[in-house]
Amino acid sequence: MNAAVAPSPAAESGPLQRIHAAATRPAVGTPSSAWRLRTDSWDFLAYTTKQLTAATKENGLDVLLAESFRLLDILDSIELYFASPGLSHMADLRMSLTAKDFGLAAELIDAVRDGLGDAAAVNPDPPVAPEAWETVPHPATATDSRRRFEVLVIDDLSPVNQEAFKRDLLGRRRNDDEFVYDVNIVPSFEDALIAVLLNPEIQACVIRPGFAQTSRQRLGHDLRRYLDAFTGDGPEPRHPVQRILRLAKKLCELRPELDLYLVAGVAIEKVAGSLTSHFRRIFARQDGLEIHLSLLRGVAGRFETPFFTALQHYSKRPAGVFHALPVSRGGSVVNSKWIKDMVEFYGLNLLLAETSATSGGLDSLLDPHGPIRDAQKLAARAFGAQKTYFVTNGTSTANKIVHQSIIAPGDVVLVDRNCHKSHHYAMMLAGARVAYLDAYPLNEQSFYGAVPLRSIKQTLLDYRRAGRLHEVKMITLTNCTFDGIVYDVERVMSECLAIKPDLVFLWDEAWFAFAGFHPLYRRRTAMAASRKMEQDFQQAAYAQRHAEQARALHDQETGQPVSDEKWLAARLVPDPAKARLRVYATQSTHKTLTSLRQGSMIHVYDQDFSLRNEDAFREAYMTHTSTSPNYQILASLDIGRRQAELEGYELIQRQADLAVSIAQTVARHPLLRKYFKVLTTRDLIPAEYRRGRLAAPLRGGLAAMDDVWRNDEFVVDPCRLTLDIGLTGIDGDTFKHVHLMDRFGIQVNKTSRNSVLLMTNIGTSRSSVAYLIEVLVKLAETFERDRASLSPADQEADRSRVRALTSSPPPLPDFSRFAARYRSGADTPDGDIRAAHFDTYRNDATAYLAGSEIVRRVKAGEEIVSAGFVTPYPPGFPVLVPGQIITLPILDFMAALDTREIHGYSHRHGYRVMAPEARSPYPPAADQTPAPSTRLQETR
Repeated sequence: MNAAVAPSPAAESGPLQRIHAAATRPAVGTPSSAWRLRTDSWDFLAYTTKQLTAATKENGLDVLLAESFRLLDILDSIELYFASPGLSHMADLRMSLTAKDFGLAAELIDAVRDGLGDAAAVNPDPPVAPEAWETVPHPATATDSRRRFEVLVIDDLSPVNQEAFKRDLLGRRRNDDEFVYDVNIVPSFEDALIAVLLNPEIQACVIRPGFAQTSRQRLGHDLRRYLDAFTGDGPEPRHPVQRILRLAKKLCELRPELDLYLVAGVAIEKVAGSLTSHFRRIFARQDGLEIHLSLLRGVAGRFETPFFTALQHYSKRPAGVFHALPVSRGGSVVNSKWIKDMVEFYGLNLLLAETSATSGGLDSLLDPHGPIRDAQKLAARAFGAQKTYFVTNGTSTANKIVHQSIIAPGDVVLVDRNCHKSHHYAMMLAGARVAYLDAYPLNEQSFYGAVPLRSIKQTLLDYRRAGRLHEVKMITLTNCTFDGIVYDVERVMSECLAIKPDLVFLWDEAWFAFAGFHPLYRRRTAMAASRKMEQDFQQAAYAQRHAEQARALHDQETGQPVSDEKWLAARLVPDPAKARLRVYATQSTHKTLTSLRQGSMIHVYDQDFSLRNEDAFREAYMTHTSTSPNYQILASLDIGRRQAELEGYELIQRQADLAVSIAQTVARHPLLRKYFKVLTTRDLIPAEYRRGRLAAPLRGGLAAMDDVWRNDEFVVDPCRLTLDIGLTGIDGDTFKHVHLMDRFGIQVNKTSRNSVLLMTNIGTSRSSVAYLIEVLVKLAETFERDRASLSPADQEADRSRVRALTSSPPPLPDFSRFAARYRSGADTPDGDIRAAHFDTYRNDATAYLAGSEIVRRVKAGEEIVSAGFVTPYPPGFPVLVPGQIITLPILDFMAALDTREIHGYSHRHGYRVMAPEARSPYPPAADQTPAPSTRLQETR
């Protein structure tokens, strides 16, 4: 939050007001870090109050009291947007500090702190005086174990009417209600948006027509900028229905998971038809009981976990197993003499829920008609998809399912060469003709970024010029990349559909499953972009934009497209009458949300799914899905979806903020910045792909990040921290294994020659962040001591290692080209990867060549063709694929690698290549000039 927080006086000479005037409160600042400021302010206030109990004027009482009031002023500006602890509680706290009753103040503070970690376990602002609390029917107490949430009411009510509304609604709560809710009321459109940004405990909003437009609170610069950009510059609608619709739409944009209800003043029958799609229900003012029941039912709908619940019920039923799976019900374990420790380690519930049954309340993943079907429908709703399918053996399998369902042998597929290996193998299995797209290289770190939109458009235009655009079926891209580079998904799809209206998109979102539950991330997901584009296509103004652009991009006499350069320079608008949204996203739920390992999902937003792909998808799903799926994984996907809907926004906001705190600490700590650097947007995205100038947008506040994520071609996920370690003189692989994991138990995944990738996730805590910083400081101190004791010779060796890791290595190689016999022609880059693969099955079709020998032959002009995939880890992408020409840049890059793991390369024998006499049965292309992808890379 903004640091500008004007302190209030330490004590007030006049009578204490219940709530400070808005003008004296600190400004409400950055929403992305408000959670941390709130927690810290309560903790610091507890500390200062404790110190006050023993303080005197001589030993700092006035200073401590001034600091306590300053912290209380900060909290006053935040707690307005929370039902708990409530304004009465805050007023009592201020009064106790003013009266110097520090014991009472400490009790009031501790009651709040106890609730901060448990969804506001403090009583809400009571509708009656404290001495009469016992008379409130069925009060929610601090010891109530039921799950709690908050309801936001938007209406400009007087204090008396606020109390009456709260009393009526809270009085309807019962001890047998499944959940407990507290109520907060804000007066305006802007306050409603601020509340849902700041307060993740809000699960439902009740809109009443009397709300004002602007907030009466002081708003910080960041929040003011964000709201202005988010709400737009247009005038406020005058008609009540339009005002209500505008607020509902904006709340949905921020947090679509929220339940929205409308309490209309008059003639609700007349407005119901125009508002029903935006609200779960519309009520008259006197429908207090129905509102109460609807609030509970709405949250219950998201809390529901059909398969997880069914599996729980099944595990509690007595059963006899006369089928497969001896471990089911613990049968082969609990009475064993030798493996009872399995029960001790995993627990009995795991074994009771382990079964091969599909009846008895369970379901079949391959033909779901019960709780699995229902769980998948709930997941589709949560992730904004038309359909969602669960996958229990990872996104590698999910990718193969989608590819096989779409691609027929001979179809051309545009593929990011830097994508996960499962895509490459899927292309081979499906018989696709693969046209590899090169991402921009980050040579200093030895990994790739993402594929520029201009390159994608140029490739499509090359196919159009060659008369083969009809053969292009699909494009596959990774969003976000392993290193956190995020595409502008809507722009990519729009501009591609302007060239080829029926192009199918597969977005590999293996590392981006969480993104749908935060408003800034969400717009760059496949499902959200598809939904928005579908809405845009229905607007007359959009069709007009296309018509105007089409006239400019086609010759008026011949009707033929004008030069490619004009198409490349324009931000293309597809024809909404022709474009079809056929979009698939595969997500490794287990990577970024709660799920057991290998839990993944396929999300579908395909307007032609029922007509063109449902049967093929079913067959592909049958092909790659086990007939013995792991029920624990399925149940974890179900419950992970529940968590994402109910607390995903809160957890994602925290994980991003914690990542920012790590980056800031590394940048500011004098010893850490001597050895480490967190790479920024400027390091990871070339200037031509970004408009923003900020190195780390989220550090500049929510508005800065919002601006960049709306406008730049590529952005960096702030939760991904590429830590440059080149100045340590230690390579990434050694740093990961020896220094982080073996010494301190810190687990990271990806490394490059001079970096390690740190990631925060929804399970990251402030304690784990503190431990990471502590470890980095300890390592830096160790490096300092070690270097101070080096001999001159050792110092030179150390400097040499640093130079090697901080100087440019051989550049990352672009995809060279397929051998002529696997290509369709000289004007397009695609190759038949399956033909190349199966050519290697013939006797004497392949041979091994050592590194020195292959270099000699390539220098001599001999064409050497790879017989398989060669994938070094890191960087983790295939440097070579079957049928690809091996070039000197590829060999130079491989020679410079210092990684321990290279799939497809034999350290004993060398490279596996096509034998010179091996010939494919496919006819050679007439021309063997370099592929267009090579020319394009040279012109970037």
